[in-house]
Amino acid sequence: MHGVPQGARVITRGVVFVHSSPRALCSHVEWAIADVIGAPVSIDWVAQPILPGSVRGEVSWSGAPGTASRLVSLLHGWGRLRLEVTEEPTATTEGERYCVSPSLGVFRAAVGAHGDIQVSEERLRGAIARCALSGASLEDEIVGLLGGSWDAELEPFRYAGEGAAVQWLHQVVS
Repeated sequence: MHGVPQGARVITRGVVFVHSSPRALCSHVEWAIADVIGAPVSIDWVAQPILPGSVRGEVSWSGAPGTASRLVSLLHGWGRLRLEVTEEPTATTEGERYCVSPSLGVFRAAVGAHGDIQVSEERLRGAIARCALSGASLEDEIVGLLGGSWDAELEPFRYAGEGAAVQWLHQVVS
């Protein structure tokens, strides 16, 4: 690949946005993130006014490509978290955005250098074909490809957390 010497370690970074978590899971969330990135994690949890009794917090990380996927794999199975995990693209990997909701499960999208969701030609062709066969709306298909249902559910939780501080962490690379 261009721009990366053979054998060089590729490092990326991202953010875990926990939009809602029961208070009882906070330390478990921190431990899970720490386990993946290989560094201690302490999140400044604040009340999530959209869902009484829950809290929100966020933490930034840096590490190897694929870290976002590993974080989501650990956190999504708990069934009570609303979260997003991002991973920036590198010279050799595409970026990623994951959205997790108790009712919808996990959404994953490839993300370009400017943070836009990238939808492949093949996925667009599939959407057009599904519309031709079923009479469904192409707009609805595209909204689905962009994770519209997850955005609709998470949007109120995002706004409730505006102004929160972001804490950067760095993965231990040996």
